[in-house]
Amino acid sequence: MSDLHQFNSLNINLLQEPVLQKVCDLLDQKSDKGWRKLAGVIASDSRFKISSQELHQCSLKVMLSEGSPSRSLLKLMGERGCTTKDLTEFLQSIGQSNAIQLLKPPGIKVIMQPEPMAVLAGQMVKLTCVGSGHPFVNYQWFKMDKEVPQGNSSELVFNPVQVQDAGSYTCRVNNGNSYDFSGWAQLDVRESHLRSHAGLPGIPDYRVQICTQPQPQSLMPGERLVLECAAVGKPLPWYQWYRNAVAIKDGTKKQYTVSSVSAEHQGLYYCQVTNGNESELSREVEVVVLEELKVLTISETGNEDLFAVDKVALLIGNMSYKHHPQLKAPMVDVYELTNLLRQLDFKVVSLLDLTELEMKSAVNEFLLLLDKGVYGLLYYAGHGYENYGNSFMVPIDAPKPYRHTNCLCVQKILKLMQEKETGLNVFLLDMCRKRNQYDDTILILESLKVTANIVFGYATCQGAEAFEIQYPDLANGIFMKFLKKRLLENKKITVLLDQVAEDMGKCQLTKGMQALEIRSSLSEKRALTDPIRQTACSPEGLARNLQWAKAHELPESMAIEFDCGVKMKLGFAAEFSNVMIIYTRITEKPAEIIHCNASITDFPLDLNVDPKETNKGTPEETGSFLVSKELPKYGSYTRLSSLQTLKENLTFTVCLSYMYQGIEETLDENKRVDVGKPLIAKLDIHSGFKRNLSVQTLHSPCHSPELGLGVAEASHVCSSPRYSQPHFNAYHSNARTAVYPGTGPTDIYSGFSPVSNRSRYFPEPIITYNVPEETTDDNNLDFPQ
Repeated sequence: MSDLHQFNSLNINLLQEPVLQKVCDLLDQKSDKGWRKLAGVIASDSRFKISSQELHQCSLKVMLSEGSPSRSLLKLMGERGCTTKDLTEFLQSIGQSNAIQLLKPPGIKVIMQPEPMAVLAGQMVKLTCVGSGHPFVNYQWFKMDKEVPQGNSSELVFNPVQVQDAGSYTCRVNNGNSYDFSGWAQLDVRESHLRSHAGLPGIPDYRVQICTQPQPQSLMPGERLVLECAAVGKPLPWYQWYRNAVAIKDGTKKQYTVSSVSAEHQGLYYCQVTNGNESELSREVEVVVLEELKVLTISETGNEDLFAVDKVALLIGNMSYKHHPQLKAPMVDVYELTNLLRQLDFKVVSLLDLTELEMKSAVNEFLLLLDKGVYGLLYYAGHGYENYGNSFMVPIDAPKPYRHTNCLCVQKILKLMQEKETGLNVFLLDMCRKRNQYDDTILILESLKVTANIVFGYATCQGAEAFEIQYPDLANGIFMKFLKKRLLENKKITVLLDQVAEDMGKCQLTKGMQALEIRSSLSEKRALTDPIRQTACSPEGLARNLQWAKAHELPESMAIEFDCGVKMKLGFAAEFSNVMIIYTRITEKPAEIIHCNASITDFPLDLNVDPKETNKGTPEETGSFLVSKELPKYGSYTRLSSLQTLKENLTFTVCLSYMYQGIEETLDENKRVDVGKPLIAKLDIHSGFKRNLSVQTLHSPCHSPELGLGVAEASHVCSSPRYSQPHFNAYHSNARTAVYPGTGPTDIYSGFSPVSNRSRYFPEPIITYNVPEETTDDNNLDFPQ
């Protein structure tokens, strides 16, 4: 029997006295809704026989100092079996709504709250919530604002719990008449280091146990101090850091950070972890801050200003996945980062939607531009994962589920970059870093060289997602939203990223869900703003750079004249290194032609162009929102993507339809156009590249060996060091190159009136955000916009 049914069948004499007193106070008042009106209604009901003598006795109660006619009447009714439901119906008939409110059943309450806790992955964990009236109530668990599937019982069971289960949980309890929410319970899940050695116990004992110990550090003044201590236990442990046995005022989190250390920060550090029942101390570690004198001594030995021999950047944004959730942010993020890096004199190659073979070929072309002293930057936005310390970028053609053999390992690319003796290696990875449960293979890579020039900027922490903010038709990743505001600052790259991390930490949309993680071995104050000072170069190096610049040439704009006398112009603009816009406009027509329309069609099959998506009236209709303000107006527009798939020259047909005055028949003329291989198509990256990308693999006993990570072999003309001419890059003005709208000369739109360079802006975002969750199972989840 439910609480509501029990309450309705309750005799009114058993109601709580405070409730009865309030009801009687209302009925004793002089009004047309008082006790006399109620008595008249009751007298007409055969179930409750109240005589006139009894009603007279009730009225006499008013003469007593504390007498109540209503109380006497209700007592008589209760003695004759009147229930709460009966009284409610009588009160409703006389319109006494205030008294009815007093008789509503008590609201449901949560009487057992779920407890926050921290546990190790692989264990069985329960969150428990109990409501009044259990078990005759309904339950629904929530993780943040999302319902938990099958979370409709008093206990929410994780068996086994995974790192991705971490988060804040609450439970809603209802009985059909009212509901109540439990308090929030934080579930922290730490990756267990015991997984590969022995099985974990099924149920945790919830004792406080430290599973991540702080590490000793030696830092230069101005560098960032990060000490971390993590523990499991129930209730959820809290932390207090100590330096030289004195509690640190703001050291109350798992991670203690100092953005810029000085001599006052050195000392012995440890952390006390407690959950109210017991506590445990971490090991004590020493933090040493080196003296400023040592820095001065280095600089006095004649160390020259830092510079780059050249700067090269490869930017890849994967969005249109064939077997996995689609993304939006990579297009905008790659475009904006391209324009910023070009202002810093980087040779930039920006590519969208690459397959595994195309990604490997693009990386190899990128490696060809690297040499001793060159700054190399690799940015990737798209799906990804991290296993056993190795990060993997997922191509758009990756199967479901994917494994390391279908992806590119970032650490392996770093190894190849080190072979070039680069001056600075920067990796900016805007992807999720959750563990891939379908890939338990441990890659054994060749040992990296000990070089103090590596910087990793991860958009999110290990085991977490990366978020994107939705705009109308566009999206920005959280990482790029804050990175673009600081990228041009003249600061050491690690200091710059530290400040980006602080900015991200203030974002309320993702606070507690996404945080920038920086890993660095950089010992010098190298910055992306460092000047380029090129040295003498071999003829092979010159040829290689010229080839790369050639691969960013756009076709020349052209004027076309048809036999009927109509003239039109054909122009080209680059949105990315593998995305081009073709736009057309009628410039002249004879007076006797009253109507004419030009279109382009019959593209190579390699490009897989949908005819319905060509010859649009605005750039936005083609999907090109980024350069639309910079393109000439009044014409038709066609957007060609995936130019890297083009095997032969880009050819298409220009079709003209026109009508003479006085003649209803429409006439047609066609002209075939060949513009060669535009932009990245010249590099033929679709055909693969000669390079051994295989690595040693340690397989778990339940898996058979894979075939390795080799790439299809092909010859290539570029194989030598850098180009030597000062300030030359892949967008040199002496060549017909892909100057991106808004950042280059207006004559790129040759044949059309110049268009002024205008700053691009985005409107305020919709008050929702999209977070595609990186996963490889069948239940791909999208966080709500």
